[in-house]
Amino acid sequence: MKKTSIVIAAFAIVLASGCKNQTTTNTSTPTNSSVASSSAQTLSPEELGELGAKIKKNPNDAQKLLSEKGLTAESFEQQVRQVAQDPEASKKYAAAYKKAA
Repeated sequence: MKKTSIVIAAFAIVLASGCKNQTTTNTSTPTNSSVASSSAQTLSPEELGELGAKIKKNPNDAQKLLSEKGLTAESFEQQVRQVAQDPEASKKYAAAYKKAA
């Protein structure tokens, strides 16, 4: 569990640093934000792990990789946090991440 938490934390840092260079001019209201989140595709822990490893390998392509899966940085982070709350899903995420890395 500790190892999984470390992997997820490390990935969140990589994701945050990759998105730091992008400027956002989003002036949407919270209502629009919640609509976008609900339309985002839900990925399995394995798919999230593979995607996380791809983003770590190519942080400059993070936005492109996320959009190919129908996700935003926020929706991806939210799904990873949900996976982190479930020990079994965390194991699946970590195994897929390690295999893809």
